Amino acid sequence: MATRVEMIIETLKANPDKKFTARDLAKEFLIRYPEEIAEKQTNPRYDTEERLIAQLAAEVGGQRTHRAQKACANVATRDKPRPRIYYWDENPNLPSLDDIQDEVDEPEIDTPLVSQSFSEHDLYPMLIEYLSKDLGLYCQRIDERKSKNSHGNGGNHWLHPDIVALEPLDQGWDEIVRSCVRSGNHSSVRLWSFEVKKHLTKGNVRKYFFQAVSNSSWANFGYLVATGLNGDVEGELQMLSSLHGIGVLILDTESLFDSQILIPAQERVNVDWQSANRIVTENRDFHHYVEQVGIYNQTGRLIKSAWNK
Repeated sequence: MATRVEMIIETLKANPDKKFTARDLAKEFLIRYPEEIAEKQTNPRYDTEERLIAQLAAEVGGQRTHRAQKACANVATRDKPRPRIYYWDENPNLPSLDDIQDEVDEPEIDTPLVSQSFSEHDLYPMLIEYLSKDLGLYCQRIDERKSKNSHGNGGNHWLHPDIVALEPLDQGWDEIVRSCVRSGNHSSVRLWSFEVKKHLTKGNVRKYFFQAVSNSSWANFGYLVATGLNGDVEGELQMLSSLHGIGVLILDTESLFDSQILIPAQERVNVDWQSANRIVTENRDFHHYVEQVGIYNQTGRLIKSAWNK
């Protein structure tokens, strides 16, 4: 059975004249490796092809890309502009596409033009659309302006995530299994939390990352989301993520469904309900979110009007 690293190498080698996004590679995996993918398809989380492709695309990035490049010098990537492009380099000792791009680019500034055209608030509905349609999550916006601020000035600093989400795990399960899980007080959901920023640079990456640690580590999965990042910060993000478990998602504002999980979050097995309670007591949006999570855990019902808006 081929590993993801072997799939990356073999797929690129078989298509030396083609350039792939992570999603393109994921789609090729479905065709080239039906036996390897079949096992993954048994997981109810990936009950649709879109969800399966999104997960495979996430698995392409991060450490698997680095391992593929260490194992085979012909595996090449171009990181600017996003999304990352994967291709087979017949002459790995010659300048790469990134090197050539660096020679003709204007001097890099902290915030690219594409980010300047959007505020962080503009990005929230885009992220919700991507998460709901591509990852099958049920999302809600948390507005920090709706907090009571009962702890005084600065008391809620780095408390509120921007977007939270529910991932139902029991969709498609037999009702007797769903009832058994609910009666046994086991959770049939995963909870996600997202901190949204426009662009990551050397100057802001640690500040933004630890903001995501502060307001998103209560969830099963916590993510820092950005529209792009400077090429010199990915190593820092990899190090911080390995220490604190927060993932990184790159939101493509021009082509939402070419967005990609650059670094997958490490799953927290149990939700930190004490931290969640701190947000609930302050913010009515988050109170409503946890209320809806409770309704789903108890009844298995999703009130569609409460989500993805």
